[in-house]
Amino acid sequence: MKGDKSSDVVANGLLSLAVAIIVLFIALFIISGGFMKQEYLKPWSKEYSNNYNDPRIRLAARGILASSGHNMQPWTLRLDPIDSLSFYLYANPERITKEVDPEFRQMMISQGTFLEYVSVAGEKEGWEVKIKLFPNGEYDEENLLHSMDTLPVAKITLESAQQEEAPLYNAMYMPDTNRMPYWDHELSPYEISSLESASDTSDISVKVYKEQSDRSYITACVIESAIMEAGVPRVMEETNTIFRANEHQKNRYRYGFSVEGQGTSGLMKPVLQGMLTMFPSLNSGKAASQNFIKSTMTSAKNAPAYVMIVTERNDRATQVRSGMIYSRLVLTGHTMGLAMQPLSQVLEEYPEMNHLYTKFKQKYAPKDGTIQMLFRTGYPKKRMPLSMRQDIMNFFVK
Repeated sequence: MKGDKSSDVVANGLLSLAVAIIVLFIALFIISGGFMKQEYLKPWSKEYSNNYNDPRIRLAARGILASSGHNMQPWTLRLDPIDSLSFYLYANPERITKEVDPEFRQMMISQGTFLEYVSVAGEKEGWEVKIKLFPNGEYDEENLLHSMDTLPVAKITLESAQQEEAPLYNAMYMPDTNRMPYWDHELSPYEISSLESASDTSDISVKVYKEQSDRSYITACVIESAIMEAGVPRVMEETNTIFRANEHQKNRYRYGFSVEGQGTSGLMKPVLQGMLTMFPSLNSGKAASQNFIKSTMTSAKNAPAYVMIVTERNDRATQVRSGMIYSRLVLTGHTMGLAMQPLSQVLEEYPEMNHLYTKFKQKYAPKDGTIQMLFRTGYPKKRMPLSMRQDIMNFFVK
């Protein structure tokens, strides 16, 4: 009899625990906004652009799928009021991450990533996309924010052309950044050649580093720069202000970071979002710094190869062109099953990072060259969830 009672007590205890867990999960699911429609993912549908008849808007709707620094999507678009096949791209000064990008170099690279996606989409729809950088003149560096607001980065003009296969087109609908671990498989000579030939100009080079000596050195610099950045409160606070903890915030803002950025999906997604909504301190202050360091160390220690985009000059047009090449690399990599993740901390130009930045630059970009991008690449063990995107019409202004 005692044994039966003991069994009943254990069974009742397990049942109570199971009920508590279910109730907790439901509560976290509700708090995280789990019942809300994910409006921020609509632009990822291949049918999304079909809502618009204007070819300029249709192509721009693919352009916004491109990667951008901190997923800020810093693009403003204006339709040409006279030419129905032209539109303009402006850098959006309201989407600056000035602490990590005080020189606005990453901002300009992000303009280029958009332009390349528009070009690829044009091939698919039978348009030749003509891009003229800074058609109304270069920025006034002494009055940069005003220049961004008034001078276009590019004039984009569409000319009718024969519709092509556009081998990179489907790759645009894949997540641009994968922070998950990669398999420790070497890149083949074909893959390396395909990446290094992504630049078709002599003043911008793409270099793949796969030798252990380079990988070890770069990994050490990546980790050291992450530790440095984690110790700069204003930088970490800037990142924290664009973190979207739940579905409500993601639908409201549709840019910045979220838990998907670290590969969180499935049942863990509402659990983590609910916890972060209830306890924001889990992703701020010391906790945020530790999470950032841990995440960067995991990435750097799972890097079969690193890739750099190095330029001879560092003017605004070169920065934009570097972004175009980066998008080409991302899309080309996707067609070969490769994933990529920028590891840009060591390239950031704020004062605390200057020593590491200078050391790294002297080794990999001597003679006054500039490393515009540093990223790891390899075969991912897991596919990343899609990230937030704004509605295309939010980018257009008159």
